[in-house]
Amino acid sequence: MSVWTLQREVCDRYGALFHPTDPDQIVGVARNLGTGLEPLNGLRHPAVGTTCGWYFWAGEKLSQDPDYFQPMHAAHLAELCPEVVPYLGLGPGWRLLIARNHVDVWYDPALLQL
Repeated sequence: MSVWTLQREVCDRYGALFHPTDPDQIVGVARNLGTGLEPLNGLRHPAVGTTCGWYFWAGEKLSQDPDYFQPMHAAHLAELCPEVVPYLGLGPGWRLLIARNHVDVWYDPALLQL
């Protein structure tokens, strides 16, 4: 099954429109992503410039450190953190939390306010 098909199925499951992330777009990635720390967290703001709006981190707390997120092309998520790739088709306003044997996906309209 292709990645795009998988992402469309995720969108269908949650009643979301398919809003693909181009592999060349930039995502924000915390340094602790891909370390095995759980849960995995993601949220998508509206796209700005070459960024797609996705930000990912691991653990219970989101740091307020201005250097917490580093830019990375979305294509590299397949190697760093493949668990989040099926969710990249969710559009701005969507959030996710992935932990062992648990996935929570929800829409948060507050993410759309700049």
